[in-house]
Amino acid sequence: MNYLVSDFIIRIKNACLAKRHTVVLPYSKITKEIGKTLIREGYLKDIEEKEDDGKKILAGIIKYKNRKPVLTDVEIVSKPSLRVYSGSKSLSKGRRGVLGSMIVSTSSGVMTEKEAKKKGVGGEILFKVW
Repeated sequence: MNYLVSDFIIRIKNACLAKRHTVVLPYSKITKEIGKTLIREGYLKDIEEKEDDGKKILAGIIKYKNRKPVLTDVEIVSKPSLRVYSGSKSLSKGRRGVLGSMIVSTSSGVMTEKEAKKKGVGGEILFKVW
């Protein structure tokens, strides 16, 4: 597991494609915060902390609408080989009419680009989800 954020979101995407209702996710502070953000945005129903063989894990519950998963696809923007940062003023430029959300890691925590722009903070663009 090279990049925890990428592994986290791809596991959720694969569980949605396989029509699973729950998915086991790696635990860390950032993945827990990303999970909370995805719940706020309506892509996940719930995320729970559990313990398996003495290790913490997250159990995510996938949200469905009309028997189809709400999360349909993701695009990983920031990678270990190329980190992508953006200021608050240039966060949502060129995204007019685009569905979905960009998840951003800021100094104020993990949030969507709309929340970051509202607070006036920029940061690392982790991924886009729709």
